[in-house]
Amino acid sequence: MTRIYDDDLSGAFGTRAIHAGQRPDPTSGAIMTPIYQTSTYVQEGLGRNKGYEYARGKNPTREALERNVAALEGGRHGFAFSSGMGCLDSIMKLFKSGDHVVCGENVYGGTFRLFDKLLQNYGLRFSYVDTREPQRIADAMTPETRMVMIETPTNPLMRLTDLGAAAEIAHRGDALLVVDNTFATPYFQRPLDFGADIVWHSATKYLNGHSDMVGGMAVLNDDDLATRLQFILNAAGAVPGPFDAWLVLRGTKTLHLRMQRHDENGRRVAQWLVERLGDERVIYPGLPTHPQHELACRQMRGFGGMISVELGTREKAAHVLERVRVFSLAESLGGVESLISNPALMTHASVPIERRGDLGLSEGLIRLSCGVEDVNDLLSDLEQAFEGL
Repeated sequence: MTRIYDDDLSGAFGTRAIHAGQRPDPTSGAIMTPIYQTSTYVQEGLGRNKGYEYARGKNPTREALERNVAALEGGRHGFAFSSGMGCLDSIMKLFKSGDHVVCGENVYGGTFRLFDKLLQNYGLRFSYVDTREPQRIADAMTPETRMVMIETPTNPLMRLTDLGAAAEIAHRGDALLVVDNTFATPYFQRPLDFGADIVWHSATKYLNGHSDMVGGMAVLNDDDLATRLQFILNAAGAVPGPFDAWLVLRGTKTLHLRMQRHDENGRRVAQWLVERLGDERVIYPGLPTHPQHELACRQMRGFGGMISVELGTREKAAHVLERVRVFSLAESLGGVESLISNPALMTHASVPIERRGDLGLSEGLIRLSCGVEDVNDLLSDLEQAFEGL
């Protein structure tokens, strides 16, 4: 008997999240994909094998995850990596010295660090622009531009990019559009549907959802591009172990349920913050006062649980960060538990201080990752943490 949704994209999102890319174990019938904890595979004879030779190249657990996330993103090819940055670094190996990249100015601090501190030393050139305005992307394009790299929403300023417009500009210049979809996840946003060429994630975050592994994912449609990325994955070796792949695969089975709750809690917390502080201090795409709310409604199915709040000073930020009890002061995001952080001093500390100032990324900005706890407990925690401000 063959289970449905093994290899196609039929079925609603929740059904695909649970079934896509996975088959019962042929030996035992186990419904959960086994953890193939092996480094090599016995071959049937010289030049004859079952499709597996060495685990850096392929692993059945990893392949199940890759098929699953590809189905959720609406793509043909999925690739799992040992971290989100390992994923991006492997994508960047598609390019060569002299190539030019147009990058959103407010990307994750680790992305900027990889580009600015490492890859430019190998001859890649980068221009950073405010991608909220598509014309700024177009103005930054050169004959050597081979990639447009964006996050939407951005980390941590929650700025959006018009995916369709960015894809049109990139393709007009014979460049790839690469999108970091970590914040939105395929449940709320599918960049490939708007013309993106590669979508990538820190799988550590919402895809896994339980804060117990580190990983990355890339999804794309083009067969030739997929062949090249598979070669890079095997040659450079930034691959996850089978247990980490299994942990993400476990996480995607509840992605649709968790994202609904993240979104519900995010909306409630954002509204509470607006009532407490005023809408000019709260940055959340789900608020009608967000300057790109209409775009968010057009290209996203929901707004998620990520909220940024401008408190004005480092001292006021510390007042809240050190008083929370349900929210935990920690880096990362997207887990079932609620987290709170100061991006300027934590996730974006590698961004030069003058650049942070230009972006408006102050030491008074805090970032909330609303988990799936009871929202009343989250609100009570914030109430006591904000007391005295």
